[in-house]
Amino acid sequence: MPDELSLVLAQALVGAVESSDAFAGGIYLRGRTPGLLRLAVLAGLPGPLFRPWWRVQVNRPFPVSEVYRTGRPVLLADAEESMRRFPQLMAGLPFPFGSLWVPITGPRGSVGVLAVLRASTPGQPVDPADGDRLHRLGHRLGGALTDLEQRGVDCVWETEPAPVRLPAATPPVRVGRFDWDLHSGQVAADDELCAILGFEPAAFPGTVDALAGRLVPEDAYGLWALARRTVEPAGPAGPAVRRMRLRGPDGRSHLLELSGRRTHPDGDGSPGRLSGFLVDLGAGPVVPEAADRLPCGVLSLDRLGRITYANGLAEELLGHPGAELVGHVVWQALPWFGHEAYEDHYRAALMADEPVHFRARRPPSRWLSVSLYPGRDGVTVVLRATDRPAYAPGSVTTPGLGIGSTADRSSALYRPVALAIALTEAVTARQVSAVVTEELLPAFGGRQLAIYLLNERHLHLAWETGFPKGFLDRFDGVGLDVSIPGVETLTTGRPIFFESMQRLAEAYPGIPIDADVGARAFLPLIASGRPVGSCILGFDRPRGFSPEERTVLTALAGLIAQALQRAQRYDSESALARGLQDALLPSRLPEVDGVDTLGRYLSGTQGMDVGGDWYDVIETGQELALIIGDVQGHGVSAAATMGQLRSAVRAFALSSRDPQEVMSGTNRLLIDLDPGQFASCCYIVLDPVTGVARAVRAGHPQPVLRRPDGRTEVLDLPGGIVLGIDEEASYPVTELRLEPGAMLALFTDGLIERPGTDIDEGIERLRATVERIGAVPLAETADQVIGEARAAIDRPDDIALLLAARWAGTPAVRRPRAGRAPGPDLWRTFGRPDPGRTAGAPDPAS
Repeated sequence: MPDELSLVLAQALVGAVESSDAFAGGIYLRGRTPGLLRLAVLAGLPGPLFRPWWRVQVNRPFPVSEVYRTGRPVLLADAEESMRRFPQLMAGLPFPFGSLWVPITGPRGSVGVLAVLRASTPGQPVDPADGDRLHRLGHRLGGALTDLEQRGVDCVWETEPAPVRLPAATPPVRVGRFDWDLHSGQVAADDELCAILGFEPAAFPGTVDALAGRLVPEDAYGLWALARRTVEPAGPAGPAVRRMRLRGPDGRSHLLELSGRRTHPDGDGSPGRLSGFLVDLGAGPVVPEAADRLPCGVLSLDRLGRITYANGLAEELLGHPGAELVGHVVWQALPWFGHEAYEDHYRAALMADEPVHFRARRPPSRWLSVSLYPGRDGVTVVLRATDRPAYAPGSVTTPGLGIGSTADRSSALYRPVALAIALTEAVTARQVSAVVTEELLPAFGGRQLAIYLLNERHLHLAWETGFPKGFLDRFDGVGLDVSIPGVETLTTGRPIFFESMQRLAEAYPGIPIDADVGARAFLPLIASGRPVGSCILGFDRPRGFSPEERTVLTALAGLIAQALQRAQRYDSESALARGLQDALLPSRLPEVDGVDTLGRYLSGTQGMDVGGDWYDVIETGQELALIIGDVQGHGVSAAATMGQLRSAVRAFALSSRDPQEVMSGTNRLLIDLDPGQFASCCYIVLDPVTGVARAVRAGHPQPVLRRPDGRTEVLDLPGGIVLGIDEEASYPVTELRLEPGAMLALFTDGLIERPGTDIDEGIERLRATVERIGAVPLAETADQVIGEARAAIDRPDDIALLLAARWAGTPAVRRPRAGRAPGPDLWRTFGRPDPGRTAGAPDPAS
């Protein structure tokens, strides 16, 4: 019996596909690896053909990733819209189809994505009602998953996707019959059904397990889902119908139709019964005789690739008797048919719903003309003998192993397009290397990757995966005069291919080799005529490299080199921006009796990760000014603008201006500078003795206040628009009082924003966290407040945090202050307290 999570997912997916008039669908759930989505169930399509889409990173430019990150549906009517919005999706699946993607939402945001695939509607947008209907199903599934989690079911997915068969569209011919009484658990079968399944009527086991054991794996979910639906009190009224397949004693498939009624025949309201009719698809005399008269081989496959019928000529052409074909998945019965070139054609037939024609070589040397005719319930395959095509490349190492299909060329060309598009979006050298690992290796069946970068005429290892630990260290830092293939490919500018490890050892005697079996490709990384480094691809089996593959790999090496060169420029600019940011943020905060302050800054992890967030604390005579701000954008420009604004605010504050004048003056200055940027800011002037504060806000998130009794609230400070927009903007001042023992938290939006959630939810989450932490030292408060953000793999924005707390007990006095250098905290922690003093405790020096 399927586990409860699989059953819920399969039932929801089938309902979504049927309600959307779709031909296939899938559900993605979170895996245990952070930032990874895994395909949990797949209906209407064979899972092995879509293996590259079993795992998707949440930060990739695919519909499933965007829906998960943003929590908003993506509705794609046709291939043109899909190509415009998600070119990487269409690079991998270049077929005319439409798709609808909706989030599966839980109490804490997205937990997965529900997707359905359907026929393309060029020029006609998706009906909003279709999207709303599917969105509601996703929300309902999220509620069901939440219920499972509350009952202790772990709703994450770590295994291969579970295959699910969609209900058939054609009526069956009913032959045998059985009844399953869900009230007593007994199963009764008539003589005809027992005969089909090979049971003696008197020896029929009388349990549902006897039937379930004959089901093909993808139909097991359907049986138990129907039984569950039948016994659920809140289930739909009336009969529920399912169609699936049972294997007979000879291995052939039979169509089984199940009909469930929720009410027991006795009328006592207890669970009812399932009634079943069994059909022997191979017993009818008309269809096999008609197909056998055709001068071609005929196979019938279901949507998941299982062979349901083969005529006599098909058996002859394929070299297998019908018993070895019918009931088996085509790629298992005919392993040679599972070559990626032929898989591309099968995908095209299923996704585009149009006939596909190609040539295939049946080992060892027979050639077949293959035609695929898709339909809602499956694919008809027509086979004819044909001559060897003019284009039939062979293996370099083993003659005669070429696949011989013109689809090899299209496959070799369109698959790496995904890599080319992804490289344009990679920013850092690490991101470039990760993209190559995720896109290039799977496309060519590689297992190992190493990237070396050139620096001062030496190659340094920048990235590796798949090689034995420490093996490549011996090549790190080698000069360009060393005779090894990684150096030679760069100095000559020519790629080097070795079809086996023996060939590599013969070409470079004495070179250390990490494996006895395999193949290697060494590619030069050259951009704009300048050497960048070299790339090594490793394969765990000997293989040849066709002319198309060599051409594509060489071209992709140039794209990788350009991306790495761009990444090196980015790294240089990022280092400059980081240095500028470090120089412009305060190196220390002033010490003031009666008030403790602490500031921290955390850069982002995506793209130009150094931004324009800043904080400052300024003594303005008898008062203390607390400032936090956020300049729009990232990089050197944002950091430079931040420095100008910080200097402007400091200058206005030190001139003892009113808070409104400080904000208005800074606004006008930013407009005069005209950097094409704008900024948000919150400015609070605090009297340490009385606790009276005057606050002004310009488009910045509201501060959080924790009162002495532990209650925490989000302040409601009136404010004006962001700085740099309107020269006449006004900024009202709000007066409040910071009681002894209270703490004020000012922050930038990077701390509270999460993909797919509203910013108000983030502020409320921060308020609850501050309240839960309670009265502890400011450093500990800061650690817990932004600890989750620090652990995030992808953090698109930087974070600034400023905490200020009034002491409780001893009154504040005014006296000259001496600065103190910051400690070694990597997050740039500043502040005054003795190591053991908690926030709110009196300072012994007072």
